Amino acid sequence: MASHKKMDLLGISAFCESLGMMIKAGIPVTEAVNLLGRHEGSTGPLGQTLDEMEHAIDEGSTLAGAMKGAGIFPEYAVKMVEAGETTGRLEDILFRLASYYREQHAINRKLRSVIIYPTAMIIMIIIVLLIMLFAVLPRFSEVYNTLTGSISSGSYAYINAAYVFCWVVLVLMVLLVAAVVIGAVMWKGKGRETVEKILAKNSTCAALMENLALYRFTSAYEVFLASGAMQDQAVLDALPMTGYKPVEDKIRQVIRRMEEGVGFAQAANDVELYEPIYGRMLIPGERSGNSDEVLRRLTELLASDCNNRTEKLVGTIEPLLSGILMITIAIALLSVMLPLIGIMNSIG
Repeated sequence: MASHKKMDLLGISAFCESLGMMIKAGIPVTEAVNLLGRHEGSTGPLGQTLDEMEHAIDEGSTLAGAMKGAGIFPEYAVKMVEAGETTGRLEDILFRLASYYREQHAINRKLRSVIIYPTAMIIMIIIVLLIMLFAVLPRFSEVYNTLTGSISSGSYAYINAAYVFCWVVLVLMVLLVAAVVIGAVMWKGKGRETVEKILAKNSTCAALMENLALYRFTSAYEVFLASGAMQDQAVLDALPMTGYKPVEDKIRQVIRRMEEGVGFAQAANDVELYEPIYGRMLIPGERSGNSDEVLRRLTELLASDCNNRTEKLVGTIEPLLSGILMITIAIALLSVMLPLIGIMNSIG
């Protein structure tokens, strides 16, 4: 099959939900893929990919095999569909995958706002500083230089102080933007663990990264269990979805406890994988045979907590940067107004 661009999270969610609805309505998988392909149109990239998937299924491939051959679906989605086909729970797995990727898209969008909005504010501050340094302050200095006899030398100190302040803030803002860019590059490359260690020094960032990792793991674990996997295997399969080393280390402790014969709920409680308020939900749920329902509720709570922590982080950064911008403008304006007041006093 031809290689295509990876599908975005919202696209994967829509694909899984649409396919699940068709299968629920009794439409065979091949026909369901064909209908989705017609809806997308044969000329578009996704439409062409769905056509290729339909041909692969007609030739005897499974849906998971066709998805893997298409090259636009993440490995996790392919693996879950394969498990759903094996256990006969494909419809349920598709709906769970749709919900999982929809939540992932919402969380990622909020996380991007944590980076994009502050970066935009910093760039705005840099632009204001450049205008002050190369347009406003020099112009006022020229005007005041023509009035040397009417203004005290002390008044010039205000403008000089403004120059120093603006240059210092400008350098700090440029360094901050550079740090964000370098951090983003490292995050996507081999330096992710280093960036995580730096961010973890801030309690708010550390809590957010931990909750995100727990959300990804719990969502994957819940779906693997729903596909019919045993607890120990479901934990092992969900571990790579975590993406945060401190949480991964705790999950490995859970695995070691489970190897000793302890259930997941008790093992997670023993190593304090979740906060006590969440951890206490698992044990009665597992003992009563309602693990699926409890895990689904726990996933919803973790997703909500991630959203709240993200909004809190944005709410902390926004007033801080706005304050820096206002202080910078205020100091620059005072530096040019105070000499003017001095001139008026000398005249009056």
